[in-house]
Amino acid sequence: MGVSDKQNTLVGHRLISTKYPPIALFDDVASPEEFDMLYAIQSLTNPRLFDAVAPFTHINPNGGRFNDGLFGALYIASTDQTAAIEVKYHQQKYWQNIEGLAYDRFLFRNLLITHKPSPVYVVDSNDAEILNPDNYSASQQLARNLKKESYQAVEYSSVRSENGICWALFTPKPVCDVVQSYLLEMIWDGDKIAEVNKVQHMVDLSESEPS
Repeated sequence: MGVSDKQNTLVGHRLISTKYPPIALFDDVASPEEFDMLYAIQSLTNPRLFDAVAPFTHINPNGGRFNDGLFGALYIASTDQTAAIEVKYHQQKYWQNIEGLAYDRFLFRNLLITHKPSPVYVVDSNDAEILNPDNYSASQQLARNLKKESYQAVEYSSVRSENGICWALFTPKPVCDVVQSYLLEMIWDGDKIAEVNKVQHMVDLSESEPS
């Protein structure tokens, strides 16, 4: 569709696994030009901002829809439902390739990410090549071109969540704030993700008073 200079601040959702501890911020920094921004974010008091820069410091070698193995992207969904559907699809695909993975329960933290990307490239919702559900070659090439043209993000329709909108941020610069909202559990039955539930009550025993 083309360029959009969004002036309004946006709030989206991102799910991150709670299974592993936070990673060191400066390990494998994506590119030298991002170093100053990553350092600035690290100096802020909100520890949840660390989660927002993780995709730029530890890059998935397999890439994603709008990033390849050479640069990262922060993926954000317009609603928590869209975020859950997207993560469920990718996690299920991943877990199905793990031999011997029987019943298990995985927890994810839902983060509310306030961001203001500008300029942002808006993908036409009818662009079947860029929005191919399984082949990311065209969308990754578009992302490489957009980065060269100094776009901060791309906005696109989710191919797995009806009416869902997603953003892929090429830089942490548009991130204004990150706030934790709730925990989500995904139940693996040995073949597929059988359940996705919000965790209503979670007791932190490490902070309990001794009896």
